[in-house]
Amino acid sequence: MTTQEGRPQLLRPEGAGHATVAPIELFFDLVYVFAIVQVSHTLLAHLTALGALETALLFAAVWWVWNYTTWAMNYLDPRRSAVRILNAVLMLAAFGMALALPSAFGGGGLVFAGCYAVAQVGRPAFMWITLRGHVLSRNYRNLLVYSAIASALFLAGAFLPAGARLVVWAVAVAIDILGPRVEFRVPGLGSTPMDTWPADAEHLAERSRLVFIIALGESILIMGLTITELPSIDAYAVLIAVLGFVGLFGLWWSYFALAGDDTTASHGDRSTAALRGAFPYAHGLMVAGAILFAVSIELHLTHPETEPGLVLTSIGGPLLYLAGNVLFLRSRSGAVARARYLAAGVLVLVGVLGLLVGHALPALVIGLVVLGVVLALAAVTELSSSSPSTSA
Repeated sequence: MTTQEGRPQLLRPEGAGHATVAPIELFFDLVYVFAIVQVSHTLLAHLTALGALETALLFAAVWWVWNYTTWAMNYLDPRRSAVRILNAVLMLAAFGMALALPSAFGGGGLVFAGCYAVAQVGRPAFMWITLRGHVLSRNYRNLLVYSAIASALFLAGAFLPAGARLVVWAVAVAIDILGPRVEFRVPGLGSTPMDTWPADAEHLAERSRLVFIIALGESILIMGLTITELPSIDAYAVLIAVLGFVGLFGLWWSYFALAGDDTTASHGDRSTAALRGAFPYAHGLMVAGAILFAVSIELHLTHPETEPGLVLTSIGGPLLYLAGNVLFLRSRSGAVARARYLAAGVLVLVGVLGLLVGHALPALVIGLVVLGVVLALAAVTELSSSSPSTSA
């Protein structure tokens, strides 16, 4: 369907300025509260090297469904009934993925893969068909090719043993994630250069901020539920709860000092290529870091021994978050992010020490060092965020 001017009716009106996040988008994001909880619980239940790889892969698949939906809604008019129905279908698919996530490498593999395919094929097919005559229709046609191949691999992998499934699904996720990096080039169809994907930077930024808050909120939820399930709430549990909350608040402060709507970086490069680096890729790392942070808090509460799992999650969460920070800054402002490299160096040293000496280093010491790094980073970011030449 098109208007008299030939512009598809489902697109947001031209000249409307910054598009606010619509209620249907907020509703969609609420599904990810459950999805993120499932990712955390899956990692806790399979806290091994293989379990970490499997959980990382499942998170990447869940994240990319969210990412592509967010970008589609960057273009679509949320007031249209067809757009709301599309979101409902995508919400149901994401909910199905979340339900099947803990057993995705077991009996739930086909459900997870099927829901992934419904979302990743259905969305670009909808865009291709309904936006006929617009450049986005051509773009989504090419994206559909990538997502269809990835979805076919997901479905095929669901019938394989767990080890082979991991390999096939990893290839599938790589195809979907790397598509934007090669401009969705398809033999015979050409490519879709980044400048043909118009983007509303403020709308994408707001969606990304909201999903990061969801990840932090999930950490609060897990911490609260874990404490209520303890046989008794002793002084140590209270201490970890307080330190965990302070750490989460420090992450929140650090994030909004970096990526809030009034920071230097958020007013930086607005090209689509820069926005793709800053939001899908950088925020994927930051949300993953927040999830690991939540897992480490639960381990400090329930298994307060300096085991490798506790050390790696305690250090790995902030490190992933810092990696996302670095990518965000490079994408939006080209800043060097020296403070973040320094913070990462401190975390790596503590992590190596914890792995080498084990129980000789109390888990609480590791937690306090991580907390100190997070709070210092928040302070440095707050102080430097208003400087045009910030490199924090």
